[in-house]
Amino acid sequence: MINFKINNIDIACEENTTILAAARQHNIDIPTLCNYPDLEIKSECRVCVVEIDGRKKLFTSCSTIATEGMIINTNSPKVLNARKTIIELILANHDASCTACPKNLNCELQSLANKLGIDDNRFPTVLEVKPLDNKNPVLIRNINRCIKCGRCIDVCKNVQSMSVLDVMGRSKDIEITPAYGKFLSDEYCVYCGQCASVCPVGAIIEKDDTDPVWEAINNPHLHVVVQVAPAVRVSLGEEMGMEAGSIVTGKVVAALKYLGFDAVYDTDFTADLTILEEGTELITRVTTGGTLPMMTSCCPGWISFAEQRYPEILDHLSTCKSPQQMFGALAKSYYAEKMELKPKDIFVVSIMPCTAKKYESQRVEMRIDNVNPDVDVVLTTRELSKMIKQMGINFESIEEVPFDKPFGITTGAAAIFGATGGVMEAALRTVYEIVNKEELTNLDFKSVRGLEGLKEAEVELGGQKVKVAVAHTLENAKLMCEQVKAGTSPYTFIEVMCCPGGCIGGGGQPYGTTKEVRQKRIDAIYSVDENMEIRKSHKNPDILALYEDYLEKPNSHKAHHLLHTYYHARKK
Repeated sequence: MINFKINNIDIACEENTTILAAARQHNIDIPTLCNYPDLEIKSECRVCVVEIDGRKKLFTSCSTIATEGMIINTNSPKVLNARKTIIELILANHDASCTACPKNLNCELQSLANKLGIDDNRFPTVLEVKPLDNKNPVLIRNINRCIKCGRCIDVCKNVQSMSVLDVMGRSKDIEITPAYGKFLSDEYCVYCGQCASVCPVGAIIEKDDTDPVWEAINNPHLHVVVQVAPAVRVSLGEEMGMEAGSIVTGKVVAALKYLGFDAVYDTDFTADLTILEEGTELITRVTTGGTLPMMTSCCPGWISFAEQRYPEILDHLSTCKSPQQMFGALAKSYYAEKMELKPKDIFVVSIMPCTAKKYESQRVEMRIDNVNPDVDVVLTTRELSKMIKQMGINFESIEEVPFDKPFGITTGAAAIFGATGGVMEAALRTVYEIVNKEELTNLDFKSVRGLEGLKEAEVELGGQKVKVAVAHTLENAKLMCEQVKAGTSPYTFIEVMCCPGGCIGGGGQPYGTTKEVRQKRIDAIYSVDENMEIRKSHKNPDILALYEDYLEKPNSHKAHHLLHTYYHARKK
């Protein structure tokens, strides 16, 4: 431990701790724009400068290691003047039409300017307005708002292993852009939205699809149904000022009904369905000498990564659609028949924690009639929050309401789909009982839980030890892909999720998602599971009834037509 002072406060911390980290440990606020808890230190913005006694220049607290006996001032006149000048210079080269920005009132630059009392910038604007990069099917890049903090580069390169964005130019001409100034749509973007999630301003945002949903709701000729992903129920509350990890399932349903949706359903239902289809597919591959290891297919960001970077392993992917797309397919077939509606008159909306789900819904493979999309519009958690606020709903006090039927009964196995390792655990609960023909007494496969990047477990199936693995973030997925490509993978089944923490850390989740917040959402997800009456997908009576009434059996011809798909190489 070392001892020093910050603002005349005695501080003790471990060696090799930065001044910024030490200050945060003792609740001392040092503002910053480029630093983010889960990303690497960059010292790009210089906003976190501090004064160290006995030294002439200012030092960036995010990259300066605290040493024994240091005397540090975070708010001296010299520091405050420098900090204010830095922000004013950034604002002079920034699109300051704040009320037209989706991050208005949730913008770190705006908040910092307000804290520093910048009402009138001393510097004239030097912004040269450049066109929007909006050709990407999911994301919009507005270079006029970019403050060149480098967060998007870091998350894309070091967390997702994609390196789509980088620095181009020098001095005042520096830009953060795809290589050679190309559009995002020209690159190997997987639409995960992690760049938008960490951006402190509104330089990268998801495309707003709330207007088409409002139009559909107000169209008397359309029957508008909505499905809610498991991760949304433990994150939407944050947008409404509630604690991270608040479980707001019934409130979400009530709010959606208030917005005017004709029916509100739970994506957990088709998550249970996914386990029956995917589990059966796995058992078939194992018993008939099929392609192994089998890899999950419910994450569209991961699927895009495999198609673009590792087309050699596509045969290893499960043919199952994601729960979102299974719901859409059922809505425009089984549900349409039960409700005596024409499929074209049903408008399906998804509330997802994920920006890549927007792209997934647009894929031509996701149309059971080969013409109309099974899911018409995908909204992120943030977009749903926007709609709720537009209607003036008091979310915290709204009375909880259950999901509608016929997709009303779900299980704890489906709920944990929202966390990394959840799909694997849900699958093991079912596959174990089907193969071993005995009841699984301990349902908690804790070895596949948690935020560690790579996890593995061993389970006995049919008298044999079978190894399975879980990976989240594309950096870790890359390691799994290299093994599979080389034929050296020791696993039979691999779950891959694109985003850190799985869906609970998706690119469409509330801004400010950190490792600590992810853990709170994961804890809430497993709490939902533990409190469910049914915790195994194959025990869901509504799923069993669906097979009996409509799908016949898992992996039947009809099930394959509606619930399975194919993937292909997308090399540019």
